[in-house]
Amino acid sequence: MGEAERGESAPRLRISFWCSNGHETQPSFASDAQVPETWDCPRCGFPAGKDPDNPPDPPRIEPYKTHLAYVRERRSDADGEAILAEALAKLRGEI
Repeated sequence: MGEAERGESAPRLRISFWCSNGHETQPSFASDAQVPETWDCPRCGFPAGKDPDNPPDPPRIEPYKTHLAYVRERRSDADGEAILAEALAKLRGEI
């Protein structure tokens, strides 16, 4: 199915975007469309911007945390000792 069957295509613009790894991608946009400030690089997935000399910084990836690490962030050692003592008292039938 060619252009004759579908009608004329909209005028297009090709805009260059560069990521922090130096990859260039050139997606095309309709000439009347709003062009975004950033675009995801199809090669590495980092954000890409329109300025080749100043591309956006790659996202900061937080390391994986275990459930215990999250609990330690919310509870102090004293809280943990109190919860443990209460749980042990329940198991021993003291409560």
